Amino acid sequence: MASPVYPEADRRFIQLSVEAAIRIGLLALLTLWAINIVRPFIEPVLWGIIIAVAVMPIHQKVAKRLGGRPKLAATLFTLLALAALLIPTIQFFGEVVEDGRGLAKGLEEGTIVVPPAPDKVRGWPVIGEPLADVWTAASQDLQGTLKRYQSQVAALGSRLAGALGGLAMTVLQFVISFIIAGVFLVSASSGKDATTKLATRVAGDQGAAFVKLSELTIRSVAQGILGIAVVQALLSGVGLALAGVPGAGLWALIVLFLAIIQLPPLLVLGPAMVYVFGHSSTTVAVIFLVYGIIVSFSDAILKPLLLGRGVDVPMLVI
Repeated sequence: MASPVYPEADRRFIQLSVEAAIRIGLLALLTLWAINIVRPFIEPVLWGIIIAVAVMPIHQKVAKRLGGRPKLAATLFTLLALAALLIPTIQFFGEVVEDGRGLAKGLEEGTIVVPPAPDKVRGWPVIGEPLADVWTAASQDLQGTLKRYQSQVAALGSRLAGALGGLAMTVLQFVISFIIAGVFLVSASSGKDATTKLATRVAGDQGAAFVKLSELTIRSVAQGILGIAVVQALLSGVGLALAGVPGAGLWALIVLFLAIIQLPPLLVLGPAMVYVFGHSSTTVAVIFLVYGIIVSFSDAILKPLLLGRGVDVPMLVI
């Protein structure tokens, strides 16, 4: 059967269509490849943009006080932010490593002594009886108890290591984000102008309004999150100190960090509750338990009050 004969115009159209399909395919492949390369940096860059937009008014005021030197103001912001993030983080991980070494050495030498379980522990609902049994067994033979629950201890250790690794990666991400935010702050005006032009090309006359609304929303959310984090950290520190938990200031600082990255303070207050139940009276422990739960879930009340102030955006969207 003879192959169909196309007119010259049709052959030219088919040739151009095939070339266009090949070019589009190669462009899509290169785009996908580029996205895979930059994917690890997308989140830190987005956080850098959010941080830069949130602190831009403060940066402009500081730059004006420094005689119109935005680079110096951005450098000061970056250094202060990194110091506020890294100093408590280094102290925390240093204490974790030191305590871990001390625990490992004590287990190896057999010098760790577990005190007997208080009688009131057995009266706790649901977990009191099994917890008291394990606690008593550990106080009598710690090595044997650890061997008996070796799989559970290993699983707990793995989870703790994973949590610490995730915390370290989060800190590293914020370090990169703060540096990126400092770079963006240096060229904040030109960056805002470029964003406004792009939004105008995409959304027409409403582009500039959308950029302004996005800017106000970011600042509102950031200020609300920081405000809630400070309130929860202060309340946690007061409760921990009154309950007699050692290192209340350091734990409050960790609560501040967790609240900023939108993790519940209960991650710190939960173990503190267990400590208070074991070292204080039942009345104090119950009061601290209720207090800690209220502090941990206070953001559900505070967020509607602090977020979205001065922004014409529905709370659900924010």
